[in-house]
Amino acid sequence: MKYLIIPVTAFSQNCSLIWCEKTKQAAIVDPGGDADRIIQQVANQGVEVKQVLLTHGHLDHVGAAAEIAAHYQVPIVGPQKEDLFWLDALPEQSRMFGLEECAPLSPTQWLEEGDEVRVGDETLSVLHCPGHTPGHIVFINQTQRLAISGDVLFNGGVGRSDFPLGDHQALINAIRTKLLPLGDDMAFIPGHGPPMSTFGQERRSNPFLQDELPIW
Repeated sequence: MKYLIIPVTAFSQNCSLIWCEKTKQAAIVDPGGDADRIIQQVANQGVEVKQVLLTHGHLDHVGAAAEIAAHYQVPIVGPQKEDLFWLDALPEQSRMFGLEECAPLSPTQWLEEGDEVRVGDETLSVLHCPGHTPGHIVFINQTQRLAISGDVLFNGGVGRSDFPLGDHQALINAIRTKLLPLGDDMAFIPGHGPPMSTFGQERRSNPFLQDELPIW
């Protein structure tokens, strides 16, 4: 599986274009905004977008999802259904951040733990990793040893849990019990910030994952 990270919006959100090298079929993960930029990058790569994938319902990850899906006439898939209230509240999120109003969004399909998403001949498995939001999911491609972690895990940090229905302990538990056991060599694309790290690097150096530090 090939990928291209496309930073978008004032929040420097890492939108990901992923595709199967054999079939050139692609998916756009977390198109938070700047739809024209994303569409241009797709054209540059010469791939065929088949779906939009969402890790969670925050505006900076879904702001251009409807526009992108309409442009390519493709479904919106994910996140897990407990993020429905975030997608319903997109107009309020827009006003809170002083941005152009984003209409409520209804995905074509919700995703659950254990589901699989096909991108050409590539397979993404789905892990439900709540804490940043209750319906947050992470996509895993075992073949290329790549995860798309959204706002669960960052290079040197973890997602905020001070939003409605956020839960820091649930977030840490999801990282420790679902992500880290996948192996130190698993690379991941975080939702913001420095674009790449590995689970091993975070296990060893991420201050939020060190057992000797208190978990608040």
